[in-house]
Amino acid sequence: MTDEISTHQAELDERNTTVLIYVNGDLVPRGQAVVSVFDSGFMLGDGIWEGMRLYNGHWSFIDEHIDRLFEGALALDLDIGMSKQALIKEIEKTRVANHMVNDVHLRLMVTRGVKSKPFQHPSLSQTGPTIVMIMEHSIPSLHRGIRLATVPHMRGLPMTQDPKLNSHSKLNCILACIAAEKAGADEALMLDVHGFVNTTNACNFFIVRKGAVWTSTGDYCMNGITRQKVIDLCRQNDIPVFEKNFSLVETYGADEAFLTGTFGAQTPVLSIDGRQIGNGEIGPITQQIRTLYKSLIEELCK
Repeated sequence: MTDEISTHQAELDERNTTVLIYVNGDLVPRGQAVVSVFDSGFMLGDGIWEGMRLYNGHWSFIDEHIDRLFEGALALDLDIGMSKQALIKEIEKTRVANHMVNDVHLRLMVTRGVKSKPFQHPSLSQTGPTIVMIMEHSIPSLHRGIRLATVPHMRGLPMTQDPKLNSHSKLNCILACIAAEKAGADEALMLDVHGFVNTTNACNFFIVRKGAVWTSTGDYCMNGITRQKVIDLCRQNDIPVFEKNFSLVETYGADEAFLTGTFGAQTPVLSIDGRQIGNGEIGPITQQIRTLYKSLIEELCK
């Protein structure tokens, strides 16, 4: 068994016991923040979400996160019930009420709302959307890299459950994570429908070979904002980067590997399927990208 390491591991912070949670316009104590058992998100996983980070009083890349949320809502035919700017104002209202300035993570969730009967049809959700915001003081505390294990679970095809959607229904990723933990790893490496390396259960995945950065084509993985920022930074700083198909054999032989996500930014990968990647530590290209990303955040959030 593992020592319960994950890419979302954070330091304990007692302030989180007293945070106010946003529920449909109201700010309520954590222990009183509830939704109906008839809510479509609870009942069927019918909803979408975004994760955001607060640095120096600024939500990094907030416009891109909100754009992605509304694009997902459109795909689900889900009416959020307010404009993008109105939603950003509600986020800021919640931040100010919690006196939050730095090292904060936001989980913003929107579901189709409360259903009149416990069945699937969307028309049974008649009360409008349920909107919840959970803000927590959250400093990443992962003091080593991640160990991955390849699992049989795949992200869905676009015509089933499009992997680009941040949907509430994450069961396939949860099963992938369980399989990886059963194999003695921290998280799962998931292949695409053609058998090429794709993503992990929680983050986007990159390798480095001979000074070049590789990631999947993006056809079957989450539309990661941090993923795109890393690609952009590589292109702007003369680091060769390729979105391409590649195999497990090529992955095992990588010099470096790392994950990207809003919470952990760039997390090094130490091993995959028991095979050490590189020297088993964070590599120079990964460290360079980390530095470039930190500088980007500092510039945007000053």
